[in-house]
Amino acid sequence: MARHIVIGNGKMLLNLDKHCYIRDIYYPYVGQLNHVGGQYCRLGVWVEGTFTWLDESEWKFDLDYIEDSLVTNITATHERLGIELHMNDGIHQRECIYIKRVVIRNKTSMAREVRLFFHQDLMIDGSEVGDTAVYYPENHTLYHYKRNNYFMFNGFSDEGGMMQYSTGIKRFQSAEGTWRDAEDGVLMGNSIAQGSVDSTISFRTVVPPNSEKDIYYWMSIGQNLEEVKELNQYVHENHPEKLLSRMVIYWKHWLRRAETDLGDLPRDVVKMFKQSLLLVRTQVDERGAILAANDTDILQYNRDHYSYMWPRDGALIADAMSMAGYQSVIAPFFHFCAQALSPDGYLYHKYNPDGTVGSSWHPYIVQGSRRLPIQEDETALVLFALWKDYERNQVIELPQSLYSNLIRKAATFLSSYMEHSLSLPKPSYDLWEERYGIWTYTAASVYGGLMAASFFTELFGDYERSDHYKNTAQAIKHGIISHLWDEESGRFARGLIQKDNRWVKDMTLESSLFGVLEFGVLPVNDYRVVQTMQAIKEGLQIKTHIGGVARYTNDYYFQQSGEIDKVPGNPWIICTLWVANFEIDSANSLEELEGPRRTLQWVSDHALQSGLLPEQLNPYDGSPLSVAPLTWSHATVVHSVCKYAEKYKRLREQADSSDEAKE
Repeated sequence: MARHIVIGNGKMLLNLDKHCYIRDIYYPYVGQLNHVGGQYCRLGVWVEGTFTWLDESEWKFDLDYIEDSLVTNITATHERLGIELHMNDGIHQRECIYIKRVVIRNKTSMAREVRLFFHQDLMIDGSEVGDTAVYYPENHTLYHYKRNNYFMFNGFSDEGGMMQYSTGIKRFQSAEGTWRDAEDGVLMGNSIAQGSVDSTISFRTVVPPNSEKDIYYWMSIGQNLEEVKELNQYVHENHPEKLLSRMVIYWKHWLRRAETDLGDLPRDVVKMFKQSLLLVRTQVDERGAILAANDTDILQYNRDHYSYMWPRDGALIADAMSMAGYQSVIAPFFHFCAQALSPDGYLYHKYNPDGTVGSSWHPYIVQGSRRLPIQEDETALVLFALWKDYERNQVIELPQSLYSNLIRKAATFLSSYMEHSLSLPKPSYDLWEERYGIWTYTAASVYGGLMAASFFTELFGDYERSDHYKNTAQAIKHGIISHLWDEESGRFARGLIQKDNRWVKDMTLESSLFGVLEFGVLPVNDYRVVQTMQAIKEGLQIKTHIGGVARYTNDYYFQQSGEIDKVPGNPWIICTLWVANFEIDSANSLEELEGPRRTLQWVSDHALQSGLLPEQLNPYDGSPLSVAPLTWSHATVVHSVCKYAEKYKRLREQADSSDEAKE
């Protein structure tokens, strides 16, 4: 499972797999709706009577992006045919237009006729029912539509526009689709089909010996026929080559606000940092939703997906992007959360990109007992991230606009949702959405959220509320130290669970205990933080040649091994970086940054060829598991690199000052 190439502009998102097949098209929201749904929009090549699809084994790929941009730089080579395709894919930075340039390189000494076949397998609005595919003679294009979603396809070679086209029925009775029609190099020319339909269009050129020719293909998306016609005309008038060039220029400028002084980090880590910023941008809808992941291959496992806005993921991603200087990108996220907040002041499990509540597996009642089906850290972390953003950027207008409908409302809930006998937050589901109890990570996040609310209320002169929130946060800190620290094991417990009407420590070793440091409960040099992080580093390390750090002991999610002592769980990018972040925070010399530097290099080494990061890795072969890309993984890279660069600069200055003093 993985999407190897991702491009987008905040209005639409398109995913390509390792064969350069389009697998997902999201519009009009990033993450909603998916008009391909994981099906295969194929690309085929006919060369002098021989036909091949790009997923056939003889094709070899080099997947990458043009440096510092969201325009792809892909090479596909077929040695036996003597053909090489160099491809650039991009989505216009403003309009809902996808453009593909294919440079066909003839590596033989003979002139050859080459035809490219582009296959469109759409499921408009996520369903194959009631679609129409039709040839449109007015502008010699082909388009698919249903209700208010239109997709127009076009292109040209040096010999003109579409050579041939066909529409037809797919995945119904014996019909496989028009892609089968393409395999003899000739399309039937059927001009309309309705129901479960697909289409294929072709372009022709003759490539001289040891030379190359260009073919362009594009898709415009809109709400009606007139809109997609205008977008199609826009591509014609401006030329797709120039539009792709402008996309590269735009993204290079977009990256300029990012930190450039990244200390001694290797070149490929610097590249990963920049690419992570760009990839996070593709997963952020311009109306505020920050999507966890949009790889629909996960549907094969549980008939649901990651195309939701989890407030926790969103808050931590927003914090990382703010840290990197992209406040304007993530400001709408906080407004999204304010509108999504329940009347009682908490955020639900997850949300669809349009702001409606997403699917959930948290029940309201278990064994006759009622419970609130939330993960309390999700509400708390939004406040925490908002304050961190204000601290960095001092843009007071953002929190002021959110003061009554988010900050005070959420903080009032957090300060009242308390298990007073323990001075800890009431039970809720943990950050991994797996178990119900009072969790160290959740309690730490609520501490951080209430301290943020205290700072905001003080900022706006609301001193009584500020004192109340601060006092509640301090009580939670006391509760964490009193009830969640375990003296016998010398580390924090994962949490408390109720057994026989009493609270019992869950001593499972858990990487998220890092939250005690991250959300400000205790400083980095506190012995309880040091001992807990050392236990995580040693006890959750993957003892194979792959390495990395697991979520917790005996993690069952996509479990690959029963050797718990050797492989406590699969290595997760974020958990591995949490340990690196602790090492960055605790470093007192440049030499002590060597460990986190190696970890960042490890992350880079385990990215997909195209640079995309998965959620987790197979502990034996390093292949991606679960979804790829995971936005949280890329955001944690951004966070760790920013933290590293800041610490490196400070330690470098100290070292230079010390050298000067000696002289």
